[in-house]
Amino acid sequence: MIKQRIVVASAAVSLVLSSAGPVLADAGDAIAGGIIGGIIGGAIVNESNKRKQVVRRSPSYHYSGVSSAQRAQNREVQVALNYFGYPVGAADGVIGSRSRSAISQYQATLGYPATGNLTEYERNLLVGSYHRAVAGGAATMSQAAAHPMGMRGLLLTWRDEAAGVTPYGQGAVHGQMTTAMPAAPVLPVPSAPAVTAPEPQAVIAMPEPEAEPEPAAPGLPTFLGGATIEASLASHCNRVGLMASSGGYTTVATMTDPMTALGEQFCLVRSFAIAEGEEMAARVPGVTMSEVAAQCAGFAPAMKTHVASVSLETADRVIADVRDFALSTGMAPAQLAATAKICLSVGYSGDDMDVAVASNLILAALGEAAYGELLGHHLSQGFGAARRADLAFDWYDMAITAADLTGAAPFAPGQPERMQLVRKAAYTIAGRGDQAAVPAAPEALPAALPSFALPLDTASAEVTE
Repeated sequence: MIKQRIVVASAAVSLVLSSAGPVLADAGDAIAGGIIGGIIGGAIVNESNKRKQVVRRSPSYHYSGVSSAQRAQNREVQVALNYFGYPVGAADGVIGSRSRSAISQYQATLGYPATGNLTEYERNLLVGSYHRAVAGGAATMSQAAAHPMGMRGLLLTWRDEAAGVTPYGQGAVHGQMTTAMPAAPVLPVPSAPAVTAPEPQAVIAMPEPEAEPEPAAPGLPTFLGGATIEASLASHCNRVGLMASSGGYTTVATMTDPMTALGEQFCLVRSFAIAEGEEMAARVPGVTMSEVAAQCAGFAPAMKTHVASVSLETADRVIADVRDFALSTGMAPAQLAATAKICLSVGYSGDDMDVAVASNLILAALGEAAYGELLGHHLSQGFGAARRADLAFDWYDMAITAADLTGAAPFAPGQPERMQLVRKAAYTIAGRGDQAAVPAAPEALPAALPSFALPLDTASAEVTE
């Protein structure tokens, strides 16, 4: 019965999206099929049908007349706004109310009229600054850390540089930092009118009113109220980037705090996953990023039981259950893996930890053991899962073992020392000794009598007849 529902739901989605256009060949088929006709068209749509929810697209986010070229330019603007701390959500190329609000904030930062509509100059400054920041790497983070406004301060600095004005921090006088922003105008303060003391008046005795009862003291405030405040991985990774820009990332030789080292690696691999998924999603024809994000949101309800079990069960038991779920979708492994990688990017970029954990589980269950590292990070750092260093070790060990077999570091094949750091930190937080890290002593040779081959000295040999 379950499989029949999945097949019916898949067929319904394929009929709805049949006008999306031809699908790319080879890898494109797997990716597009994964998004349109796989797990999202099966188990996730089935889950949505059970809840009987109807999703209506807001008119402010739908513009049928936007060309593909304009959409690409809009997406570039949205990516830059997200980068500099003006959140717009998924970069779908459609400028809606959230994007307009972010643009207004950007304009207000630079002292321009907050209209929500970019001028050509404002757009070029925003997008150009984004490309300059990405190319700058660690130097960009260091420069942002030195500015009181952080990443947004870079926009002010580079705007002033382009205008030929001394940028922030380069006009120091006696150790004081200066900025090129013009000083606020000083408005004259009107003097207060003279106050004349009133004539003394006769005092008429009035009966004192009865004392009103004092109000009861308010109770102690509480801000949790039974709801859990979810930590933001995006904010955490922003702090990690700023700290690393000044002191550098932890290495095997410099590691003193294993949790800090694992947190840094979490953020590095998260960035890789976002970039990989966005590149794959861009190759899916006929589907916008907002549509991809909306479909990937179905991962959370469809796999909520498996996501919760990460904080409670061992890795082996979780993997076994997720494999059964993957088989129930009726989707080819290649399509399912491509879908999971795209949705992993959506989860991390949107700070949706349920979608991210669900996507990692699918990939680990399909045999891509490298993603066990990310699940270990979720457990050790407490994002999207309970903080369980004991359960995290098995997921880390899954990725470490896979790296040992291939001889390359997952997500960074040219940096084998990265997995050495993950190994050292994972064993440390679990309180285990890493036997593989200690070179084994050479085995002693068994005792034996010496034997030397000597040439026969024929000259000294006696000949007898």
